[in-house]
Amino acid sequence: MSVSAIGSQSGQAIQQLVNMRAQFDDLQRQLSTGQKSETYAGLGLQRGVTVGLNAQLSAIGGYGDTINNVMIRTNLMNTALSSMTDAASTVKSAMLQPNGNGIGASVAQQTAQSSLDMMLGLLNSQAGGRYLFSGRATDQPAVETLDHILNGNGAQAGLKQLISERSQADLGANGLGRLVISAPTATSVSLAEDLVSPFGLKLAAINSNLTNGAVSGPSGSPATLSIDLSGGVPNAGDTVTLRFNLPDGSSANLTLTATDKSPPDANQFTIGASAAATANNLQSALATAVGKLAATSLTAASAVTASNDFFSADSNNPPQRVDGPPFDIATGMTSGSAANTVIWYTGEAGSDPARSTATARIDQSLAVSYGARANEDGIRTLVQNVATLAAVTVSSSNPNAADLSAALNQRLASNLNGSAGVQSVANIETDLAMTQTSLKAATGRHQQAKATLGDFLQQIEGVSNEEVGAQILTLQTRMQASLQTTAMLFQTSLVNYLK
Repeated sequence: MSVSAIGSQSGQAIQQLVNMRAQFDDLQRQLSTGQKSETYAGLGLQRGVTVGLNAQLSAIGGYGDTINNVMIRTNLMNTALSSMTDAASTVKSAMLQPNGNGIGASVAQQTAQSSLDMMLGLLNSQAGGRYLFSGRATDQPAVETLDHILNGNGAQAGLKQLISERSQADLGANGLGRLVISAPTATSVSLAEDLVSPFGLKLAAINSNLTNGAVSGPSGSPATLSIDLSGGVPNAGDTVTLRFNLPDGSSANLTLTATDKSPPDANQFTIGASAAATANNLQSALATAVGKLAATSLTAASAVTASNDFFSADSNNPPQRVDGPPFDIATGMTSGSAANTVIWYTGEAGSDPARSTATARIDQSLAVSYGARANEDGIRTLVQNVATLAAVTVSSSNPNAADLSAALNQRLASNLNGSAGVQSVANIETDLAMTQTSLKAATGRHQQAKATLGDFLQQIEGVSNEEVGAQILTLQTRMQASLQTTAMLFQTSLVNYLK
């Protein structure tokens, strides 16, 4: 008859084996995972520190994801802006080509149209379904299409129509820039503005060295000036110079020179046998010269002005249009609307800085701004001037084609070059580059912090493979001895005891 190993000592031995087995399993887990415990409870008093460290590492990871997203967006934005600058340079190069019979103007216009199409596409760039140049309206395109901007959309007028309306208003019914040339007396010539309006050529000044001649004005409202030859005929080489103000803020001088030649050359008038005959010749020469000025410099200035009215508009500021029809006798401007005029910029049009329309926190105490709007001055200037060149057709059959093209190109090239104190695309690129610098600096800080916190966390949560291995060997030895002892105890019988 055997003696059963029951009692407190055998129960304790069995429980000790169970505990050692559990400890052995845990050591094997530690060796395979490298982690001291599966739960925070197993870390003892350092569990609170571990929770805090993991929270910090999680925040750093979130900042890193944000930085990556913002870096991608700013890279795309800078690439788009750089491509737009290159396109503008291509257009300027095309404007410098010889015009001759009008072929150069046609090539420049085609270049402008293709470049404008590319610019508009770049301004509608997206990153992750987010439009980059729409301000806060990240879910809608920043700008209209090329066709709508140039040609309109149904009842909505496009740039070409606004340029045409403004041209009619500036040239007037007689094509003389809303000026009236008359002869108050047989020996005098008068030049007057037709009405008080913002349109056409505006008389600014007159200077003369005409022998026996006298000039007066401009004065009155509408302004008038006159040239009086009642004192006699001038000498060959004598000149009279008139200065005009143009709608775009520029000015133009017109000089007429007295000559003995008949017929006279351009911008000359023939000295007649009498003061009356000379005054008649002066009137004819003045009409011809003013007509050419209107067909060239005034037409170019008119197009630039209409384009500025069109591209200055957004959802908060309606476009300004000539109050007509009829347009050739219009006396003022009127506000258009989204119902009758294409609004080229379709993004968010707030009054706050464009950069503030998109912000991202990249550190606990640092946020960056990287928003942009397509109607910012720097971007709008490029789009507006390229669009103007694309919208104005210079016909090769126009006798003033070369001069008109030159007058237009001069203004557009100057605008594309920019001016001091006015935002340029380079300024926007600089803002974005500064943002990228902040992103890179934050990334470096996060990498250092992540490494430091990771090492600290590893010291708390991690284990030494060598130490765990030694513990496993020690535990195996203890378990083997305990199992052998327990087995011997269970095999003990009364017979063996009696022996």
